[in-house]
Amino acid sequence: MTEVSPPVPNGREPRSARDHAVVIGAGMGGLACALSLARRGLSVTVVEAGPGPGGKIWPLQVGGVAIDSGPTVFTMRWVFEQLFEEAGASFAARVPCESLGILARHAWRGHDRRLDLHANPSQSRAAIDAFSSPQEGRRFDAFCAEARRLYRHLEGPYIRSERPSMISMMKDLGPGGLLALTGLGPFRSLWQTLSRRFSDARLQQLFGRYATYCGASPWQAPATLMLIAQVEMDGVWAVRGGMKQLASSLADLAGERGVVQRYGVRVADIQVEGGRARGVRLDTGEALRADTVVFNGDVNALALGSMGAAVRTIAPARRIQDRSLSAMTWSMHAPTDGFPLTRHNVFFDSDYRSEFDDIFGHGRFPRRPTVYICAQDRHDLGLPSEAAGQAERMLVLVNAPACADEGHAPANTRQQEMQACQERTFELLRTCGLQVHRELGHEQLTTPWDFQRRYPATAGSLYGPATHGWMSSFRRGSSRTTIPGLYLAGGSVHPGPGVPMATMSGRLAAATVMAHLDSTSRSSRVVISGGISMQSAMTAGMP
Repeated sequence: MTEVSPPVPNGREPRSARDHAVVIGAGMGGLACALSLARRGLSVTVVEAGPGPGGKIWPLQVGGVAIDSGPTVFTMRWVFEQLFEEAGASFAARVPCESLGILARHAWRGHDRRLDLHANPSQSRAAIDAFSSPQEGRRFDAFCAEARRLYRHLEGPYIRSERPSMISMMKDLGPGGLLALTGLGPFRSLWQTLSRRFSDARLQQLFGRYATYCGASPWQAPATLMLIAQVEMDGVWAVRGGMKQLASSLADLAGERGVVQRYGVRVADIQVEGGRARGVRLDTGEALRADTVVFNGDVNALALGSMGAAVRTIAPARRIQDRSLSAMTWSMHAPTDGFPLTRHNVFFDSDYRSEFDDIFGHGRFPRRPTVYICAQDRHDLGLPSEAAGQAERMLVLVNAPACADEGHAPANTRQQEMQACQERTFELLRTCGLQVHRELGHEQLTTPWDFQRRYPATAGSLYGPATHGWMSSFRRGSSRTTIPGLYLAGGSVHPGPGVPMATMSGRLAAATVMAHLDSTSRSSRVVISGGISMQSAMTAGMP
């Protein structure tokens, strides 16, 4: 696709330079918001404390190579295609991706057989038939059909819309959507729903893990999270050059469209005058005046006063029990043998519930963790033959409690918990047949305390508030706030965590800003057009 200059929406002339917006944070939500505002004629400045764009998308240099050490799964490509297309750019040309045929490979302690989920549901059905039984294969077909219906009904009213209320959700869903939710049992947990859909406990485990994509427990997350199955079947891609390429390309496009980006600069507070946001003050004392301020960060930072007392009341402080998962990760450059890794791999222990009882019930590191490995040099066919036996890039991850507000460093009891969790992690991998040949200087451990330092006011929580209970969708923060001129974006607000959802939050924040600038009313909700049902021309005919 040939790139063109961004069109002026609705034939409107660019806005006056007095319409200046400051976006705090150059994560995916902040960059998407900045690009969307710039193409609508606003003068936009992004201020970021870190050295570059991406937020939670960040690579670590380990053993002389860059390893994706934040998000590693890329889905909902249409969100980015539409964002780039609206700015007159080709996503495919700027962010080359490879479609994955194998979504993930799964293994269980004490079981010799592995189970691959495929992008092609028929292949997954055949794999489940062989792994479990034809009866479970039929249940899988029914599960996929239900997830598909649920996603189609919720994409517009939830994913592409500003945070709904219960009344607006019922209105937007219509009879068909309400019937789909009623059949699902909206008040049930994800685990209760899966227990009714599958008899094989291993399949309950596998699909129950979707709750962790939102930092939640399957026993407390709402049943609606089963729609993630449809999200993955719509496509999972590997970004060439790593996930950082996604953030860098978005930042480059924003710069080309006039967005000023300032890195290594911290905001001391958000300025409020006459009851309205009027800009920010940097920790250097410099003031940036603005008509619009967008905070792209964890809303708990506002509640704790990190952005000044004037905006502290717009978000309630998060209670310990409301925090989502943290993690303990190992960014590694090491050879492996035994287990045939693919791009995404999951290793389950024998007692799945104990993992979440430990984390959410007792606030401790799990004694039987589930282990996720992103083998970043592998695709469906594994490693290239010439790379066999050589060191490869991996991110090894286990879930952990968001406990990093206990101090600047873990206490002795925490150190012991983490050591035991680490030993259990690599023992599980060996039991499942994977040998990781670890070397000093070729791996880096990241703990909740490291995440807290990188993302202040989170206690290491990686997904904003936990998605627990059927009301959690209505409690998450909205793009608008009670202070005129101040808006929110990022994974801690609607529509939720994850790279595509955080990006969508930025688009929703920008749409809300423009709706307020173009109207004296702040009451109407915004809805972004498009979606999976309206795929852009850039993906037409793609495999």
